[in-house]
Amino acid sequence: MTADAPRTAPSRVTDRPGDASPFALGLLLRRAHWRAAAVMEGALRPLGIELRHFAVLITLVDRGPTVQKDLVAATGSDKAGIMRVVDDLECKGLAVRRSVPGDRRARAVEITPAGVALFDAAHVAAEPLSERLVAELGPGEAEQLTDLLTRLAHPAGDEG
Repeated sequence: MTADAPRTAPSRVTDRPGDASPFALGLLLRRAHWRAAAVMEGALRPLGIELRHFAVLITLVDRGPTVQKDLVAATGSDKAGIMRVVDDLECKGLAVRRSVPGDRRARAVEITPAGVALFDAAHVAAEPLSERLVAELGPGEAEQLTDLLTRLAHPAGDEG
């Protein structure tokens, strides 16, 4: 009688350091995002907003007045989610909806002076927290990581 050779379990995808799975990069990026989001939420919470609000403010600062359907694409949200976020921002006096000339149905969202002030305050509040986020990296590695992630998120020739 021959003994069967021991069977090795197939490699399972994880997000453990050193995982060679083709999913490893995506899972590590997800874990890094969760960690970074938690840190940034800590900076935004005392200002009375959440990361989803800040994502819209970033877009408005970058692009100026933006129609809601473009905010959906820019933030990776959905139509209902963007409407709730813009409602929140309007209630807080951080953004306003305005009519779009030539399109009676479209409304552009515009950041208010109070929204710009909060945007600037958020950056001041986030500075020490963001330093803590990259504290494990060596000299120049935070800049290198930013460069690599920028190239990954915005490939050459990509219109997005």
